[in-house]
Amino acid sequence: MPRSKETGTLIFTAAVFIVMEVAALALLSHSATLQNIWLNRFSHRIMALNWQTGENVRGHFKLREQNEQLAAENFALREELRRYQELDRLEEEEAHLAAAKGRFTYIPATIVKMSRNSLHNYIILDKGSDDGVYPHSGIISEQGVVGVVQAVGRRYSYGLTLMNSFLSVSARVGRDGLVAPLVWDGVSTRRGFLKGVPPHMEIPEGETVYTSGFSFVFPPDIPIAVTQGVSKEDGATNSVAVELLQDFSSLRYVTIVQNPSRAEITALEKEREEAQ
Repeated sequence: MPRSKETGTLIFTAAVFIVMEVAALALLSHSATLQNIWLNRFSHRIMALNWQTGENVRGHFKLREQNEQLAAENFALREELRRYQELDRLEEEEAHLAAAKGRFTYIPATIVKMSRNSLHNYIILDKGSDDGVYPHSGIISEQGVVGVVQAVGRRYSYGLTLMNSFLSVSARVGRDGLVAPLVWDGVSTRRGFLKGVPPHMEIPEGETVYTSGFSFVFPPDIPIAVTQGVSKEDGATNSVAVELLQDFSSLRYVTIVQNPSRAEITALEKEREEAQ
């Protein structure tokens, strides 16, 4: 009987041990799961932090790239706006110029004879009154102003060139600058002067000189010369040396330019003078 009691005690002890072992294994397994959960959470946080930091860095450089792109686009838009404004200005100027030149008629002509070696050089053209030419018409070429028609026959015209000390042309420096008479210097085939320039006026070198349009002979903005330098004319005014654009040594074909309103303008001027 005692032996049976000891056996029962051993069995009970073994059963309790087994139960405790199972419980210990269960607790160990549960603890490992919690540790894994915490480790996973910690690693996920580290990964999220690294990802966010990387995104912030990439976002910073991307933002800088976008700012540079926006700046370039703004510059391109400003340039395009400037071009449109410039086109509008040019179109307005061209419309004004076309309206001014539209008052004139043009007749092509060929030079029959032209002198170059005197103080009073002249030109003879193969167009006359039969072709619609009348006195005080302008003579131009692709290079600029050539001269003015003085007398007209039926088939020919006689005129003075810029290389004539009797001829003066109303000229303007640049598109909207000083207006002054332009005359030949009497020596060189390519030099002239703007006369009566006020001393306070600054005329830079290299400026193109055009017809002013303040006469009935030439339309505005026909090129004549390029400025070269300022010199003293007298105590009150200066003169500006210019290089004539027209090369008279190779000239053969010209265009006679006429203002159909010339007779009406002349009559008004004469009437006004008589009234005074």
